[in-house]
Amino acid sequence: MKIASFNANGIRARIPVILKWLEMQSPDVLCLQETKVQDADFPQEAFRTSGYHLSFIGQKSYNGVAILSTAKPREVGFGFDENTAGQPQADKEARLIRADIDGITVVNVYVPQGQDPDSEKFKYKLDWLERLRAYLGQHFRPDCLLVCAGDFNVAPEPNDVYDPEKLQGAVGYHPAEHAALARLKDWGLIDLFRKHHPDDKQYTFWDYRVPNAVKRGIGWRIDHILATEKLAQLSTTAWVDDQPRLADRPSDHTFVVSEFEL
Repeated sequence: MKIASFNANGIRARIPVILKWLEMQSPDVLCLQETKVQDADFPQEAFRTSGYHLSFIGQKSYNGVAILSTAKPREVGFGFDENTAGQPQADKEARLIRADIDGITVVNVYVPQGQDPDSEKFKYKLDWLERLRAYLGQHFRPDCLLVCAGDFNVAPEPNDVYDPEKLQGAVGYHPAEHAALARLKDWGLIDLFRKHHPDDKQYTFWDYRVPNAVKRGIGWRIDHILATEKLAQLSTTAWVDDQPRLADRPSDHTFVVSEFEL
């Protein structure tokens, strides 16, 4: 099974990039973040013609998460309150969706960015990560087959940013965020990219505002696929495809992928 994650930064603008990637890579599951559309405006037909089942929750102009899968999900839940399909969404922000697909639970998240370490939005980000840990503990067990994927907006290690000394203490590479993400992983999650590439420097995000950021290597690895130990043992590879970031009208993120022998 091949599971991928991609922050689209606007699903409608990124349809050509996503469809081309789906055709080339044929993932079984694709987690999308920052779709930025209300449910009524999600471009369903474009993806259904490519053979994928769609599960999504969105809001106008901000946030929004979706899961595309070749197999029909057995069950879908939205938000920390675990509303199921067809029920009202209690969370104000569309940042979490869960789907049970072919015996694997896929939790797709878009963690708040945080803005500034001294802001209320940064505190909200830390609280959100703690809520995510509590959510996992409430609904799942570390010995189940579970993937938690998405844009975590945290680069965990020095090799995950282009200049760790310069960026130390900045949003996305702050000790408080590192501690919050480590606590989440301590529930029982393994970073699959680091499992297969313990020392590599590869990034998943390059700021639009930095000229030629990809070619210059000015990036961050903030998009992750985390898995429980039981599922991580079945992981055969994990990788980042940076080519879509060089496409016409790209997102500022790119695709991260993990493959499993089930």
